[in-house]
Amino acid sequence: MPYTPILATLGYVLSPDRRQVLMIHRNARPDDPHLGKYNGLGGKLDPLEDAAAGMRREIGEEAGIECTQMQLRGTLSWPGFGKQGEDWFGFIFLVTQFRGTPLAHNAEGTLEWIERERLDELPMWEGDRHFLPLVFDDDPRPFHGVMPYRDGRPQAWSYSRV
Repeated sequence: MPYTPILATLGYVLSPDRRQVLMIHRNARPDDPHLGKYNGLGGKLDPLEDAAAGMRREIGEEAGIECTQMQLRGTLSWPGFGKQGEDWFGFIFLVTQFRGTPLAHNAEGTLEWIERERLDELPMWEGDRHFLPLVFDDDPRPFHGVMPYRDGRPQAWSYSRV
């Protein structure tokens, strides 16, 4: 069976001093599978956009800011991650410069600046704790990971850098 994942972006916006990350606390919709969790910003790619354009669009829609500098930190395959077991494939970005003032909230929840050192304290997807250090480390090479999910939990984690 061919691998036909849902393509998505996931971005982490750094504050100008690079000590904080803009996160969304998914607390607005009771039917949200992410309810109660903190996450980066992003979403599904539109059919006619590339990954960078999709990331800029999602950051604009969700945070009301314009990305002026960002870098692809990695890619991540999440087989079985969706509500019905759908496969997802994400392009993970670090946004290092932006224009504008982030919104305080959107339709999915509250936007909060979180100290990078405190990210481990937040309720988030269990699997995020595996790849987040790679998003913020000093290695310039992008990572390429695979994290199969079953019943909302990661089953394994592997990655490479080239």
